[in-house]
Amino acid sequence: MIKIEKLYHKYKAGTPQEVIALNNINLEIKKGEFVVIIGHNGSGKSTLAKHLNGLLLPTEGKVTVNGMDTRSREKIWEIRKEVGMVFQNPDNQLVATMVEEDVAFGPENLGIPPAEIRQRVDQALELVGMSEFKKREPHYLSGGQKQRVAIAGIIAMRPSCLVLDEPTAMLDPKGRKEVMDTITSLNRNEGLTIVHITHYMEEAVNAHRLVVMERGEIVKEGTPREIFQQVEMLKGLRMDVPQMTELAYRLRQEGLKIPADILTVAEMVDCLC
Repeated sequence: MIKIEKLYHKYKAGTPQEVIALNNINLEIKKGEFVVIIGHNGSGKSTLAKHLNGLLLPTEGKVTVNGMDTRSREKIWEIRKEVGMVFQNPDNQLVATMVEEDVAFGPENLGIPPAEIRQRVDQALELVGMSEFKKREPHYLSGGQKQRVAIAGIIAMRPSCLVLDEPTAMLDPKGRKEVMDTITSLNRNEGLTIVHITHYMEEAVNAHRLVVMERGEIVKEGTPREIFQQVEMLKGLRMDVPQMTELAYRLRQEGLKIPADILTVAEMVDCLC
């Protein structure tokens, strides 16, 4: 669905302050895939995310969405219909005084007929578990609920891919769980392609594929089990691993014969029992 070829992005290109944020990125994201991108601050994750729907354009290289080049001015709105973005702070994404009006904002701007907007809003709120709040004012909601409304607003525009740039960074554990349950359900049950950028390693456990970035480059790709068992490599890149993977790593150092690729509490319990 998304193809990235030899992508470079330079801030302040051609000046003494030039910074290479992305350095020769090559990546393909398939329809229906759940991809998580991890990396330390400054690794280029957010810059990469903004290339996926044309918020940033390549300094060199190429990004295509369903065959459409993001550098094409004629195709940019079609690309943004295909790829929706959700950012860190939900308050920055809410524009109306009522939840259902906020979710309707995107479809209205696409010129969708009112009857279909009503249907899309109801369906989107149901998918994120927020139907009972449709008449509420967004500023009365919790952080997790606000972020789910923001996701509903994107879903109502019927994109094929949802890109989330650290959507749980400003949320408490309960809010993070609400949002992650929503994202996982949209991928598993609705077939929505997900590209999720996060600092929380537990959020990457259910992904199909993990992409590890450092200094603007992709340094590793693989399944969560393949990547997270490389504990020393990730620590060398100043990253953590899921808590149960860390526990398995320490127990193995003490001589216990347990798998290195344990990811969840349930897997650890099964192993130890």
